[in-house]
Amino acid sequence: MKTLLIVFHSLTGGTRQMAQAAAAGAQTEAHLRVRLQTAAQTMPEDVLAADGYIFATPENLAAMSGIMKDFFDRCYYPALERINARPYATLICAGSDGQNAARQIERIATGWRLKAIAAPLIICTHAQTPEAILAPKTIAAAELARCRELGASLGAGLAMGIF
Repeated sequence: MKTLLIVFHSLTGGTRQMAQAAAAGAQTEAHLRVRLQTAAQTMPEDVLAADGYIFATPENLAAMSGIMKDFFDRCYYPALERINARPYATLICAGSDGQNAARQIERIATGWRLKAIAAPLIICTHAQTPEAILAPKTIAAAELARCRELGASLGAGLAMGIF
């Protein structure tokens, strides 16, 4: 049985909703194990044990969150050269454009020699004031459906051995 590891960080709930939707989509595959974990609790052995990944982060100050960066810092070298060619996808909950956070994850995934199965899925909340940025987020149903579809696609590909 293949394993999909979804690693996320969320302070205001938006990224958590996106990661949960992706997990729900992937869980439609009977022959797939889906592990949804916070970045803080994810260790190198979790990365090594998975067959594919979804990395989900908020955009903070035009970058991935610090806790997500910490996850990559802790896991990068222990997994280097040991997870080559595994598939991944990225979810970003952004206040403005999310492109830099996506670029950061892409560079790390390139170093790990992972294969992107889709362009980063960036959902923009347009939160621009301190109050809006720190407020709890509710992601629209249509946007969550896109996250579910991405999870289902990656899950199906893993389960069928396409990736």
